[in-house]
Amino acid sequence: MIWKRLDFSAHGRSRVLGFTALGTLVCIAVAFAFDSYSYSNGWRWGDAPINNLVIPLLLAPPFFYFLLSKLRELAIAHHELMVISTTDSLTNCFNRRAFTALVDRYLERVLKDPPAEGALLIIDVDHFKSVNDNFGHETGDRALKLIAETIQGAVRETDAVGRIGGEEFSVFLPGANYSQAENLAERIRDAVSKLHFTPTGEPHPLTISIGGATLDSVSSFSELYRRADSRLYDAKRNGRNRVEFHEPLSEQMASSPMMY
Repeated sequence: MIWKRLDFSAHGRSRVLGFTALGTLVCIAVAFAFDSYSYSNGWRWGDAPINNLVIPLLLAPPFFYFLLSKLRELAIAHHELMVISTTDSLTNCFNRRAFTALVDRYLERVLKDPPAEGALLIIDVDHFKSVNDNFGHETGDRALKLIAETIQGAVRETDAVGRIGGEEFSVFLPGANYSQAENLAERIRDAVSKLHFTPTGEPHPLTISIGGATLDSVSSFSELYRRADSRLYDAKRNGRNRVEFHEPLSEQMASSPMMY
């Protein structure tokens, strides 16, 4: 339907045109109301009722269109500023500040009504310094953009991807349990390892190491990050291009021997 194609959001031109027409109709109605009512004679037509139609049609549309167009421009500018302030300019992922705030807000909300599920992945590009050293920083930036696009293409619509700094990324998986998060982390690792990256015409491998942790009653992003980051270092020590996960408390209790 045509109504579904119209954009009546604060950024849409349809909103400007629609409210301009509505404002003009209101002005016409008000003009007729003031001109047609008399305290002594009640409702009647004025001396020149056509003016109640012509004058609003001449004055109201330019006024409302100008005003609403400026409001639309302000809304678009505000949205662009919000995007700039929360987005990494190179990869279009969340920047560290916005990503951290997003996770902390989620934790504040869900921990009020436990049990809460979710997981954090910390992703580091293996041997990225060699890419910059051998091919230059511009090629390194292309590699980071390619990896970011691959990560974003592998996650769910509800997941958030952030660039924490340099060649380090992070993915927050709201509602994901241990098994789901581990499987998704492996899917990301596998997708990056299959990338076709040819900076000089010859294939150059790109791999990532991933450390992960589930919420498991943590209360802040910094605590969750510390757990996932410790597993990232395990992944690097154990050969890179692998996933290491912080085992949740429930899994640890299930695997530990029963004491009698």
